[in-house]
Amino acid sequence: LSEILLRLPPDPSSLPRASLVANRWLGLVSDPGFSRRFRPHHHRNPPLLGFFESSHFEPTMDSPNRVPEGRFSYEHTGNGCFIPFGCRHGLQLIFHQSGKQLHVRDPFNGDKRRLPVPPGFDGWETPISGAVFRAAGDIQHFQVVLVGTERNNQHHTRVIARVYSSETGIWGNLMSTPLPPKASSSMDQHPTKIRMWFTISVLVGHSLYWLLTNISAATNMLDGILEFDLERQTLAVIPVPVDIANNCLSQFQVMQAEGGGLGIFFLSKFSAQLWKMETDSDGVASWVLGRTVELDKPLSLNPEEEESLIIGGFAEYNNVVFLRTPTNFFMVQLESLQFKKVSKSNSLTRYDPFESVYVAGHGY
Repeated sequence: LSEILLRLPPDPSSLPRASLVANRWLGLVSDPGFSRRFRPHHHRNPPLLGFFESSHFEPTMDSPNRVPEGRFSYEHTGNGCFIPFGCRHGLQLIFHQSGKQLHVRDPFNGDKRRLPVPPGFDGWETPISGAVFRAAGDIQHFQVVLVGTERNNQHHTRVIARVYSSETGIWGNLMSTPLPPKASSSMDQHPTKIRMWFTISVLVGHSLYWLLTNISAATNMLDGILEFDLERQTLAVIPVPVDIANNCLSQFQVMQAEGGGLGIFFLSKFSAQLWKMETDSDGVASWVLGRTVELDKPLSLNPEEEESLIIGGFAEYNNVVFLRTPTNFFMVQLESLQFKKVSKSNSLTRYDPFESVYVAGHGY
């Protein structure tokens, strides 16, 4: 019976409803040992509970799985700018810029771990980004990957990274990779920065990915995709497809491609293109265009909204992209192409999806 209950869907209502069947069932699902097994069993398919809009939590699931609005909301303590770096594996990563700290927050109980930003990651002149994650089956420890750019004579010449382990309590060695020629050729006027403005890091297989962009007052053009391989502990910059390279950052989203592997969701005027990285028999990797999805009719957009549709976030395990206009906010499941209007949009706000197993007031 325990093995059967372990395989119930990881929706918030599954175990509470099962516990009402009989006292024996209640005893099984309430056992701490069962709880410790339930989350790791579903670590690859956690439900999308909702999203954070700054420090406010907005639920997205329907009843009976809907989490109470504001259940995971919080208030920042201290002064200065707090920049969300996204959520993963039941944890939230926040950068306290003026305090030069990273906060690893557990939304379920409000616990917060403060990590000092290591030397070389300024956060002002050389903006940084990061990602938090847990190893499969580990519900006690976590790791943080911190990435940034390094400057030499006012030029951003390479991308750097370090990894923190909560098990050891220390930052690992510095890793680096050169910036691509496209980015370095325009350094004099527009320094290259890593900035997660419309998207957060995305975990695909055993690698984390960020969009690398050359930020200027006039353009936010994409320069490439930064990859951090968690197994090899290496950095690399991957070029984007030539056909769509000269477009704004807000039109791109890194994702897991259909069938696995690295993919790109590219938003054009009335449709979305799904690209996939494929490797030929000689081991040469290249981008291949897969599906093209029409968006104007399913979303029922008016002409003004069609012109202003941009990407507002991405839920990596549920493969759901958040699309927003100045007035509306939508979720699109990329396999089924199911569309859901969530709420009115705040065009100045970014959204951080929160995917996790959450049961009867307990997060795993």
